[in-house]
Amino acid sequence: MNTRSWLEKLVAFDTTSRNSNLALIETVRDALAHQGLKVELIHSPEGDKANLFATLPADDGSTQGGIVLSGHTDVVPVDGQNWDSDPFTLTEKEGRLYGRGSADMKGYIAASIALVPEFIAMPRKKPIHLALSYDEEVGCAGAPVMLRALKARGQQADGCVVGEPSSMQVVVAHKGINLYRCKVHGKAAHSSLTPKGCNAIEYAARLICHIRDVADQFKANGPYDEFYDVPFTTMTTNQISGGIAVNTIPELCEFNYEFRNLPGMTAESIQAKVQSYVTGELLPRMRREFADARIDIETGPAAPALEASEQAAITALVRALTADQATRKVAYGTEAGLFQNLGIPTVVCGPGNIEQAHKPNEFVEISQLEACERFLRKLGQSL
Repeated sequence: MNTRSWLEKLVAFDTTSRNSNLALIETVRDALAHQGLKVELIHSPEGDKANLFATLPADDGSTQGGIVLSGHTDVVPVDGQNWDSDPFTLTEKEGRLYGRGSADMKGYIAASIALVPEFIAMPRKKPIHLALSYDEEVGCAGAPVMLRALKARGQQADGCVVGEPSSMQVVVAHKGINLYRCKVHGKAAHSSLTPKGCNAIEYAARLICHIRDVADQFKANGPYDEFYDVPFTTMTTNQISGGIAVNTIPELCEFNYEFRNLPGMTAESIQAKVQSYVTGELLPRMRREFADARIDIETGPAAPALEASEQAAITALVRALTADQATRKVAYGTEAGLFQNLGIPTVVCGPGNIEQAHKPNEFVEISQLEACERFLRKLGQSL
């Protein structure tokens, strides 16, 4: 099967993050195992999803070192989007292939799998690995499960290429993503007896405004990195719920917030600005109204920032193979920082444009897939 055929097959699997990805993963597993690759599935704790790690050994049988080709198998929902074609049927029009995940990022996965027969035919001093994950779109929940398993068995690699859509240009850095859920617990009362209650929504609002104040400080004072389109760390509150009736003081308010931090800024240092306000100012004020008031903040999914080394062999190699020497940093997150934190030098380079991701009528240009094939072919020949 060629890249087009594989992409058609992959898009047909509805691997929206809320669904299982096992049908896709098992199909890829069977195809790779049939060609002689060593394939391992690393399942989610619930067992309904799985990562895949496959290795084409070097000519001497070695499975250590080499290059990892990494991609996530899940996609975002199509709910409420107005598509001109079935999002789970690959559709060609004017040099573009439309379908959910065609750009983000089943196109890269399809090209990687399609080239396996060519990789097998090449002389190889180093192995080639394929790493496919689940649940990247909901906070990079799947890849850490796989990477912990690889670390436990001592798996090593010389470099990794995460094939997120970058128009086949080299991305050497991206921001980190950190998600939090906050629950503000007050005391219910009839709204005519306001002093007898403790309004969870109002205190949640104060904390949300503080988060915005911290974000404004980063915008005004930095630190900055002008290579990013948004050159500073951002913080936003994106979901909120609370209250049960128009005449009842709410005892509970819940909201989710996130920050996207520049490399070099730790999640702990940023979150400390939130926690110090909660502990030092907000909770004491709440407890003057209700002694048992509390604010619980749960750490959610997170993906570390990426800052690739220009001295790393994988960076130099991918730059040489793509003839791209530009410094390119992006605000969106990937799994690249997870591989880097495992000690595997990593860059991002894949077919398609991130501007098409998550939208109705998502597409990847056929020319981008062809460019990806040429790149992967050269990558394999370099080993």
